[in-house]
Amino acid sequence: MPFQRDKPRVFAGLPRNPPFRRPHDLVYASNERPPMVALTGLALQHVATALALIAYVLASAKIAGLDADGTRSMVTATILGMAIATFLQSWGGRMGSGLLLVHMPDPLLVLLSGMVAAEYGVGGLVMVGAVNGLVAMGAGFVVPRLRAILPPTVAGVVVCVAGLSLITPALTHTGGLNGTGGVDAMDALVGGATLAVIVALSIWGNHQAKLFALLAGLIVGIGLSAALGQVEGLDALTKVPVIAPPHLPTPVFHIDPGVLAAVAVLALMTQLDTFGCVVLMHKMNDADWRRPEMRMVGGGIRASGMANFLAAWLGAYPTAISSANIALSHISRSTSRWIGLAAAALLGLAAFLPQVSLALTLIPTPVIGAVEVYAAAYLIVSGVELIASRAMDSRGIFMVGIAFVLGVGLMFMPELSKLAPTSLQFIAGNGIIVAGLTAITLNLLFRLGTSQREQQALPGDDPATASRLALAFIEENGARWSARREAVRRAAQAALEAVEAIQTAGGGRQLQAIRGSFDEFNLDIELLHAGPPLQLGDGKPHAHAELLDIDDHAFMAALDETMAGVAQVLLRRLADRVSSGIRGEQSYLRLHFDH
Repeated sequence: MPFQRDKPRVFAGLPRNPPFRRPHDLVYASNERPPMVALTGLALQHVATALALIAYVLASAKIAGLDADGTRSMVTATILGMAIATFLQSWGGRMGSGLLLVHMPDPLLVLLSGMVAAEYGVGGLVMVGAVNGLVAMGAGFVVPRLRAILPPTVAGVVVCVAGLSLITPALTHTGGLNGTGGVDAMDALVGGATLAVIVALSIWGNHQAKLFALLAGLIVGIGLSAALGQVEGLDALTKVPVIAPPHLPTPVFHIDPGVLAAVAVLALMTQLDTFGCVVLMHKMNDADWRRPEMRMVGGGIRASGMANFLAAWLGAYPTAISSANIALSHISRSTSRWIGLAAAALLGLAAFLPQVSLALTLIPTPVIGAVEVYAAAYLIVSGVELIASRAMDSRGIFMVGIAFVLGVGLMFMPELSKLAPTSLQFIAGNGIIVAGLTAITLNLLFRLGTSQREQQALPGDDPATASRLALAFIEENGARWSARREAVRRAAQAALEAVEAIQTAGGGRQLQAIRGSFDEFNLDIELLHAGPPLQLGDGKPHAHAELLDIDDHAFMAALDETMAGVAQVLLRRLADRVSSGIRGEQSYLRLHFDH
């Protein structure tokens, strides 16, 4: 009997998100609760993926020289912080994005957190997390008011460069590359097999296979590693208790102000990645996606900040949104918020089960590398899609291009960061931060001198030239304004129809100018002309069945009426609203496009 998918149920108990049009290829959309078996399996995949990245905490603990108890305390508190953040993100409202965004340890803070823990102990992480959280919560209230300087192209640059930054660790982990460029054959076999299973099931698998493609890849990779004798550290499981509550450290407040300033700057920079992740997940959930929903972006940033602030008092390492888990949502085609809530509950449980969290950290490195390869590929392509969603002129091209050159250049030539002042080297050494800041700065700079309202004269006695100039006017200004490509295309087609409708309407009508205005929500095109306003009927073409039975004069009049009705039908289908009237001594035909 063929597999029958259980119909997901939609629940209204969670805080409302803006209305989404459900993409047809999603299995479980944002507000749909999957059946229990699917929900549990999908949540377990997200938990396994996020906990595998606890390696960042272990690396920081090693830098700090913590003993086994101190390390376990730090790991337990961090997992609780991940659970709180994931819950807030999935729940939504003012303190959450309302999207399936799972948190992991923040990779930007490995060295800094390790240095603080080495000098002040685990208690020093209290101030690190508290400052990080407070800065992020403050940014969550500011960022939603910065729509003009954070267009989709900036988010696309951040997302794409984040994917590019994963290439080196992904290939290194997957192929077991060493410092001399050699490849470990065993690691390459395990990593390649894991990636092949994930990709094959994601593309050619049936419904169930696609849901659990990542889990299947992990099982194959771990099984192959075990068969090849590549799984190590299992004896460590016997050295930790089965259940252990979090240990509350004694807070240390006298932290060097310079260190806290560095934490604050890094926290602010991390919100660029949060911004990109929220936009990316929103786009995955909405078939009619047009622009970042700043209320959701602000809620997502505040959720990260609140979770880090609360977990700080447990001595937790700060967390950030996991791009690997976003890639997992893409693999499974499931973005249900209920998966995030279930994952948060499982993370909270894992925090009290040290053997479970430790066992997940023993997943072989090549297996994690395969997941990183998929995540890198997904982020790069998604970033390109965000960039390409807007029309661009030379300003946009240089903004994106220069941001890429600087961000990726630092990845290729990390020694360049040493040219920056010592206090800024930790910022200059991160390609994602540099690319994001460059994109924001250039976007602001290039906006100078760009008017959001333009007008151009049209020759009323030359319809062909008027049409050509109107088309060029819309395309050039649409690119200058970074309007959506689809809106610019519709506006251009509608303007051509409007030019023809005015020219053929008679009554002394003659084109004089075209005017355009734009903000992030509206694109308006006006055609100014002499003569009376164009009469807009019901927008339905009028058919005359008796055209062959009337005289020539009546025939031509009826034909003109019918063609005018056809033009109005086309205008109303291309534009969201059409209106006409008189302003001063000129008549106008206004075409409005929702943006």
